[in-house]
Amino acid sequence: MSIETAQEQDLPELLHIYARARELMRQSGNPTQWGDSWPPEEVLRRDLSEGILYRIRRKGSIVGAFAFGVGPYPPYEAIQGAWLDQSPYGVIHRLAGDGRERGLFDECLSFCRERVGSIKIDTHPDNAIMRRLIEKNGFVRCGGILSESGTPRIAYQWKKEGCSHGIR
Repeated sequence: MSIETAQEQDLPELLHIYARARELMRQSGNPTQWGDSWPPEEVLRRDLSEGILYRIRRKGSIVGAFAFGVGPYPPYEAIQGAWLDQSPYGVIHRLAGDGRERGLFDECLSFCRERVGSIKIDTHPDNAIMRRLIEKNGFVRCGGILSESGTPRIAYQWKKEGCSHGIR
């Protein structure tokens, strides 16, 4: 397994991974979170240009992707609830797999936890699979936010024990 910054030439494969992830979401009872087109190509291109889009490889093939950057993230400023603290944080978005491999969230999380001591993440209320993964991995449910598209999300935060600064 390896996680690397995605490259422009990865875009066709990443678009396929996100299409497959949307299909898997529909099959698991979550048809509306990403609908038929999220994330659109322009969002992935923006993530690429900002250097925050990562690819997950196993046995030489790209099997997953996610965006990871350092906050602030504007939708998190208007939480209905309260974050664990106001320290700097990393943000995980758009985690997707093509369905061939398991454990992508764990690999993504390990990668991100090596870089920051506080992580915020959100997911759609209908995304039972992601909610279970988030909660199983020590995240605390902090409240609700509205996504960039204006739809409700459940907001979570993980903080490394004893970490007061968030970013390493």
